[in-house]
Formats: sequence, C-alpha cells, structure tokens
Amino acid sequence: MNVTQAQLEELIEECRPYTVLGQVASYIPELAKVDPVQLGIAVCNADGTFVSAGDADTMFTLQSVSKIITLAFVLETFGEDYVFSKVGMEPTGDAFNSIAKLEETIPTKPLNPMINAGALAVTSMLPGTDAADKLLQLRQFIAKLLDIKVEMVKYDADVAESEFETTDLNRALLYFMRYHGVIEGNVEEIIDVYTKQCAILTNCKGLAMMGKILSTSGKTPSGRQVISRRNARIIRAIMTTCGMYDASGEFSVQVGLPGKSGVSGAVVACGRSDFNMADLGIGVFGPSLDAKGNSIAGTKMLELLVQRHP
Repeated sequence: MNVTQAQLEELIEECRPYTVLGQVASYIPELAKVDPVQLGIAVCNADGTFVSAGDADTMFTLQSVSKIITLAFVLETFGEDYVFSKVGMEPTGDAFNSIAKLEETIPTKPLNPMINAGALAVTSMLPGTDAADKLLQLRQFIAKLLDIKVEMVKYDADVAESEFETTDLNRALLYFMRYHGVIEGNVEEIIDVYTKQCAILTNCKGLAMMGKILSTSGKTPSGRQVISRRNARIIRAIMTTCGMYDASGEFSVQVGLPGKSGVSGAVVACGRSDFNMADLGIGVFGPSLDAKGNSIAGTKMLELLVQRHP
C-alpha cells in the first residue's frame, strides 16, 4: 500500500517539535546559518509516485549522503575487488571523523566507506584527470541516477568553501593514509573534490529517488538499470551497518531500514519487504541534529512511518 500525503503531513506536524531538542552543524560555518526548525519528507512509492510534506522542496547539501553515491560510482567503474582492497566494510563504533581505527588496524585502511577516512579514500578513486573532471563525472553520474540534465546538478559554493577552510582533520586523515599507501594523489585536490561533493544540492524528492533506486536493486522508477543489482545490495548492507554514524545499531533497531544521514539534516532510507515497505525510497530533511550528527526530528519521522505503515 502506498504512503499518502496525509500520512506525511501528520508526521511533519507531530515531529516538528523535536527540532528544538537538537542543534545545527555549527562546526561548518555555512551550515550554522540554517533554520533548525525546517522539516521535510518525501516518499517514492512502490508504483513510482511521489508524495511529500513540509519543507520537502527546500534545497540542502548532501553532506555525508554523498558517500553512498561516490561508493556506487567507484563500484560501477572499478568493481568491488579493487574498491574493497582500499577500504573495508565493517562498522567502527567510533565517531565519523575518528583516526583511531586507522592507527590500530593492520594493514592500515579505513574500516568502511561511510566514515570520513573511508569516504575520502573512495573520493580519491573517482575517475578523472583532475579535480574539475572528477567532479564533472560525479555530477554526470548523479544526473543519470535522477534522470535530469547535468546542469541541474549543482553545488553550494559557499558551503564548499566553508568546509574546505575548516577541514584540517580530513587533511590529516588523507596524509596519514597516503603515508601508508592507502591512497595516491594530491591531498588538496582530493579535499577540493570531497568538499564540493558534500556541497552538492538536492531536496527530499532527490533523496527519495536515490532510496528508491537502491531499494529496487538499482533500477529507477522507469525501469532503467543505473546501478547493478550486486552493487545496490552492497550499498544497502553498508548503509544498514554503518550509515548512521555511530548510532547505526540504534537506528537499525528503532527504524529498521537501510539509511544514510548527513550533517545537513539529510537522511535517505530504503524500504524493506519485511516492513511492508518494499521498493519504497524515503528522503528526509531536518537540520536540527542529535549528539551523533543525525537529524533528530527526521529520524523520529522515519521511526513513526515504519510503525504506522500498514
């Protein structure tokens, strides 16, 4: 049964008060300016129809949700054997920007592609001759996923610059990995691509489309195979174990869907058949974050949606 607009409007009204319990991502100056009480949700139903409510049309940056897109791109381009020779697939239990496991793991490589170290390693694998070409090819891949023109895939230059100027910890992770042979290339070029990748703009419908593609084994609502079945399954599995930072276990218990969040307040989730939500894609935006960096009201909406969907 399809999710209805009335259901989503009820969720927005019920969950908006949760926004006052969290805070926006103030460590990124541009994100600190965002209105914390915004809240939106969109669902791409099993039949391909979209419904939405709240601030679903508001544009926001992907932030860490971009990690599943770059992972899909490099898996499609180079294959899983190569990708997972450079980055693992195990949860860490540590904060997303921690360097601890890099120091403890032998041989040194990031434990999964959803923590910053792993995402940076994945970004370093993007095909292209330089930073501009890598970003262009990534935008072309996103345009193919969303069935839009590449000119419509834009990034917020102010947010990208803000992150570029405040991302010394990510630089440290890259230098550490380059020293140990995990990555190759120019650190500043990788940071340039990574910060712009995180600043790519979307809305709840765009997230719902991404979730729909992953939940339907790599197919768009129109039936185009844009990601292989195998790679879609890999990404869903990694979202389940690692997608919500070090709250992934709690999210799996409370919500039960493969999900990936970003500190912009974005969350993308994929439906599951055992929840009577097969083939659904869900996109949420709520910039007020909990202590783990996940949308506090957005996560609550997903929890209630799963509980109430017939």
